[in-house]
Amino acid sequence: MEDNNVVILNGSGRSGSNGYLFYKYLQTNHPEYNVTLVEPWPSSHFKWETWQKIGAARYVITTHQPFKVRKNQINLQFWHGVPLKRMGIMANNTRRKDNKRNEKLWHKNADIVASSSDLYETLMSSCLAIETEKYRKVGFPRLDYLQNPVISKEQLLKDLFNTEDKQAEIGIYMPTFRYELEDQSIMEKIKEGNFFAFEDFDGDELNDALKARHQYLIVKLHPYEMRLFANFDSKYSNIAFLNNDYLFDHNYDLYELLGDTDFLMTDFSSIYFDYLQLNKPIVFVTNFLKQYEKTRGLLMGPYEEITPGISVNSQRELVQSLDQLDNQQIKNRRLYWLDLTNQLKGDNYCEKAFKCMTNGE
Repeated sequence: MEDNNVVILNGSGRSGSNGYLFYKYLQTNHPEYNVTLVEPWPSSHFKWETWQKIGAARYVITTHQPFKVRKNQINLQFWHGVPLKRMGIMANNTRRKDNKRNEKLWHKNADIVASSSDLYETLMSSCLAIETEKYRKVGFPRLDYLQNPVISKEQLLKDLFNTEDKQAEIGIYMPTFRYELEDQSIMEKIKEGNFFAFEDFDGDELNDALKARHQYLIVKLHPYEMRLFANFDSKYSNIAFLNNDYLFDHNYDLYELLGDTDFLMTDFSSIYFDYLQLNKPIVFVTNFLKQYEKTRGLLMGPYEEITPGISVNSQRELVQSLDQLDNQQIKNRRLYWLDLTNQLKGDNYCEKAFKCMTNGE
């Protein structure tokens, strides 16, 4: 085992992957380390050479379950977001046997758990029973990439909408994984192209409303939902579907593009905690709020208190909100939640994580 061998087990694809962006960072800034990116993780199709590299690594980085092969390896756990939805022992839809196994895994395999705040540590430990001494407040690598997009807003507009517009406002819609609601009617709506699964959805009407305001909406669905989606090639001028192919083909992670957007739309995705770094408007789509609270549950509430933005329950409410996505009261609430979820000011999260991993700082 060489001290400069690093293996990154990336289970997050290109949708805000701390692992992938830390890999990019190490390649550029620490060429003295041999870094191997293993994805998708987990998988049953790895070659023997890949397992050899995992076994020979001094440092094993994970974005999901902590993992290592040897006791003397160091596992650095980045996880994949500040949790809002309940998971593990806090969730309504998990089994005690699985939770006990997970608890043992974290105890045995996680050496360093990257953290951003006391609140993050409280939420994670309530779900996964992580011991407090494992946490290090170093922040998350993907946050370094939010403020400096890899391409310009003009280029993103050209790539995804094939247009130029000096007045353009770009929004991105990123819902959570709705399949776990186990509601076939939601999946049917998505199959038909109703990506919001609104009762009053009308794609052409929504497109016209966006067009009239020089607004453009990027839709980034969960890969499972994208596979269901019939209208994959958008027939709309102001709505585009972002799939993983675009990100993989260009070696981008989604977070390297987020800084080009002007507002975020989501439901219960923890992306909104990260998006607070940009101090831009967030719209919360609440048409399945009651179902989520019942099926899985949220870690904090009431929902309207923990979501610093406008809430919409239908397309009619969404269109009515498009002219006025922000105000001073909402801005103040965003800053309040930013302070709660990220106690580390500034950036260089990748370097902080690197030093912590290699020097125990």
